[in-house]
Amino acid sequence: MTRGRFLSLEGGEGAGKSTQVRALATALAERGIDSVVTREPGGSEGAEAIRALLMQGEATRWSARAEALLFAAARADHVEKVIRPALDAGRWVICDRYLDSTRAYQGLAGGIDDEAIRTLHDFGSYGLLPDRTFLLALPADIGAARAAARDGAAADRFARRDPSFHAAVATAFAGFAEREPARFRRIDAMLPPQTVTAAMLDALVDLLP
Repeated sequence: MTRGRFLSLEGGEGAGKSTQVRALATALAERGIDSVVTREPGGSEGAEAIRALLMQGEATRWSARAEALLFAAARADHVEKVIRPALDAGRWVICDRYLDSTRAYQGLAGGIDDEAIRTLHDFGSYGLLPDRTFLLALPADIGAARAAARDGAAADRFARRDPSFHAAVATAFAGFAEREPARFRRIDAMLPPQTVTAAMLDALVDLLP
């Protein structure tokens, strides 16, 4: 059996990742590709329990170091229980955020060395990386405005952080895409949703059966 493909969608707040994960899954299904849609933090029972700890409460509830450990634990369970079994069964996995969000939020923006985060990932998730990562890119201030309009008072701990933090996150993602062009594809998230989905499909031509 052919192993499935692993896709992740990354970007700052309000980039449209959740919408595009669903749209991409629908577009792949129309091409006869069965996919599993999942998210981080979360995706498995254990990881969803950790998600509640991470996303709720005051912005200062956890330090960046504690967050990195919690994200790594959630991801280890997610990979073991959901992602690897699906890939081994020949299914595609489409994940709303993955390791690169930890590298951006807790790494560059949070002040933790990227090598330390990658070491945690190597231990907890055996270093599993997506076959293709889509960076949905848009200015941080526009993303923040979109997220505020969407979530209002229900915004999570990360969305409520200050503009300088979100600018650092955007800078981190841009740097990853520039340094890792074999895995990353940058997509302009300012484009209409249907155009964003089409651009992702175009960037998957080399992986499609």
